[in-house]
Amino acid sequence: MSENLDMIYLFGYSGMTGNQLQRVLPIVKSQIKKNTKLGLVLIHDGVIGITKKGKIPKEMEELLSLEVEVFAMKSDMKARGIAPEYVHDKIKSIEYDDLIDIIDATPKVISWM
Repeated sequence: MSENLDMIYLFGYSGMTGNQLQRVLPIVKSQIKKNTKLGLVLIHDGVIGITKKGKIPKEMEELLSLEVEVFAMKSDMKARGIAPEYVHDKIKSIEYDDLIDIIDATPKVISWM
C-alpha cells in the first residue's frame, strides 16, 4: 500500500474550518526537507474538503503539492457523503485493513486529532 514511509500522520480535522491544517503544514515541510518519507491519513472530519467537485482549501492544495502520500478513510468519506470517485487524484482511498497495514509498516505514527 505505501512504500516504506518513515512517518505517518493521522489527521482528523476538516480543512474547511479551524487552523489545524495550517499549523501542520510547516511541520510537514520541515520533515520533507530532512528527506523524511511522509504519509498523511485523513480520518474523521479530515476527509472534508478533498473532492474535485467542491472547494478544496488552499492549505489542502498546498499539502497535496508536497512529496507526501495522502490517504483518506473510505468509511469516513461515506459517513460524510463523499463519493470516492470525486476525491482529488493524489489522495488514495483506503479501508481499515489498509490503515492497519500502513501503521504496522511505519515506525513512527503521529496522531493529529
